[in-house]
Amino acid sequence: MSELSHYRNIGIFAHVDAGKTTTTERILKLTGKIHKTGEVHDGESTTDFMEQEAERGITIQSAATTCFWKDHRFNIIDTPGHVDFTVEVYRSLKVLDGGVGVFCGSGGVEPQSETNWRYANDSEVARVIFVNKLDRMGADFYRVVKQVKTVLGANPLVMTLPIGIEDDFVGVVDVLEQKAYIWDDTGLPENYVVEDVPADMVDKVAEYREQLIETAVEQDDDLMMAYMDGEEPSIADLKRCIRKGTIALDFFPTLCGSAFKNKGVQNVLDAVVDYLPSPTEVDPQELADEETGEPTGEVALVSVDEPFRALAFKIMDDRFGALTFIRIYSGKLSKGDTILNSFTGKTERVGRMVEMHADDRTELSSAQAGDIIAIVGMKNVKTGHTLCDPKHPCTLEPMIFPEPVISIAVSPKDKGSTEKMGIAIGKMVAEDPTFQVETDEDSGETILKGMGELHLDIKVDILKRTYGVELEVGQPQVAYRETITQPIEDSYTHKKQSGGSGQFGKIDYRIRPGEPGSGFKFTSVVVGGNVPKEFFPAIEKGFKGMMDTGVLAGFPVLDVEVELYDGGFHAVDSSAIAFEIAAKGAFRQSIPKAGPQLIEPIMKVDVFTPDDHVGDVIGDLNRRRGMIKDQEAGVTGVRVKADVPLSEMFGYIGSLRTMTSGRGQFSMEFSHYMPCPMNVAEKVIAETKERNAKK
Repeated sequence: MSELSHYRNIGIFAHVDAGKTTTTERILKLTGKIHKTGEVHDGESTTDFMEQEAERGITIQSAATTCFWKDHRFNIIDTPGHVDFTVEVYRSLKVLDGGVGVFCGSGGVEPQSETNWRYANDSEVARVIFVNKLDRMGADFYRVVKQVKTVLGANPLVMTLPIGIEDDFVGVVDVLEQKAYIWDDTGLPENYVVEDVPADMVDKVAEYREQLIETAVEQDDDLMMAYMDGEEPSIADLKRCIRKGTIALDFFPTLCGSAFKNKGVQNVLDAVVDYLPSPTEVDPQELADEETGEPTGEVALVSVDEPFRALAFKIMDDRFGALTFIRIYSGKLSKGDTILNSFTGKTERVGRMVEMHADDRTELSSAQAGDIIAIVGMKNVKTGHTLCDPKHPCTLEPMIFPEPVISIAVSPKDKGSTEKMGIAIGKMVAEDPTFQVETDEDSGETILKGMGELHLDIKVDILKRTYGVELEVGQPQVAYRETITQPIEDSYTHKKQSGGSGQFGKIDYRIRPGEPGSGFKFTSVVVGGNVPKEFFPAIEKGFKGMMDTGVLAGFPVLDVEVELYDGGFHAVDSSAIAFEIAAKGAFRQSIPKAGPQLIEPIMKVDVFTPDDHVGDVIGDLNRRRGMIKDQEAGVTGVRVKADVPLSEMFGYIGSLRTMTSGRGQFSMEFSHYMPCPMNVAEKVIAETKERNAKK
């Protein structure tokens, strides 16, 4: 077993098309894992082994891979860049210690990179930056570095500079070592020579080197004093400072190259070894309380001598059976051990453990703290569950996933496939926590819910191709919600007398609009025992149970506060059930009086368009009831940021392509809920009632 300090658990994340998967490919090639390099654009890369991935040229699932560089062990997770799959990025970041952010040399910092960067900041993951595709038309390393400062608000520490640009890009200068790495035209990563810095770059390198040293020595007061006295620190000292600052997220070492042309990738690998943290150098995962999910203040120390603790961060189904990817935080695990799933309270015996290399695997007999491995054939384990030593039960801080905002109704084309569809969807839900399924009780339809049109599109595609289930797909439905606009004070009495003991419960309550995003809140200020305490949970349950179906069109109700301030009870006839029924009656009685209102999901939309179509794009977004937030001119076009209701965004990619002759791109993610305008609300309510009447 190798030393923990030689482990690097890293993720590679970026915007679609920044060259993330190609970069991963090159890393695997350089570290001797694959002999023939597959190309994404030929649909042959190693880590994209699902048909849907090869065909669309995007990574959908994050694939975990292990490789070695300079006797350091890398566990690499390739994460998808597409916005509908950011949950994959989020859950990968959860189990990583460091990352490589890849940016396109010509596209720069794109919308998706911002989201991923924000997630990485939230997860406090140290990163190095790789500015890729410098051989492309319109590439400009210095512009991208500036964008990292302005758009991401991050501090890039430039470690390498490009020699030449676009077609003339031949290599990089290592600013710290003051050496030029130049590759020949064969495209082979090992065919490079190390030379002196080209004469025309000497001044530039000196300027960047001075910035680099000044930033680095801020990490060490003694070196800083010596440097101010004119003493230049040694390269080893500088590297130590850069490492410290990178792990503290003070800055991000920034490198450049072209993964496709195999230039500059070695420097990135060296930076991962030199500057990114090992599992022992990051803050250990917090343990949470099993009941409430609140942090307990204890942590899972990264050490082989601690009890076994691991987090299941991904479930994948492949031809060998179900794989559960786990990150082991502490302790060790051997084949045949019995481990506890603290979420379900059940224990399981570990059969086969494998180390993954995209879709190839090596059997393992044991694994230890710091490892990322897959266990074959675990039952009932879902993403975010904690696996631990049965003698030391614990819960690692759980993951929180966003709620789906869009749904479609599907039914199998032939009656025989119903069961097949059920099994397939079951597997898919286990793999992707943002993909949800429910059955509409009235109509018996199966409703799929997800994060966006593309997300559901791909799910339907996987059902068809991987599982052979042909589906009839209904119109996409927006996840509308209801809320209230004015406070109300009211009283409700439930009484029923029919021989023997009756039922009695009286409640006096105030209902008021809550803060946006607060959901449902119940408080009680009853004094003097007019309503005995033991009935409070029943009253809360009664109100809460009614929140699922609003009074306007039956959509779930959000952001409501209920305060119980008085009431009455009967020594014999009052029971929990009587008060629960009273609360349900109260909801039906009072919500219609509290100014009920339909609210709709608003998406944060980021559109990229060539200059000559900006007017059309903005006009179109306005027609879609969009609020334009920001416009930013780039080199190749303009980025327009807007908030637009989801209901107006269906099929947007088609009209955007038409407007911009195929050159526009956009991404969107859920932002918040907002009230629907009257005319829209009336239409939605009428349509919903009509749909329900048909059922």
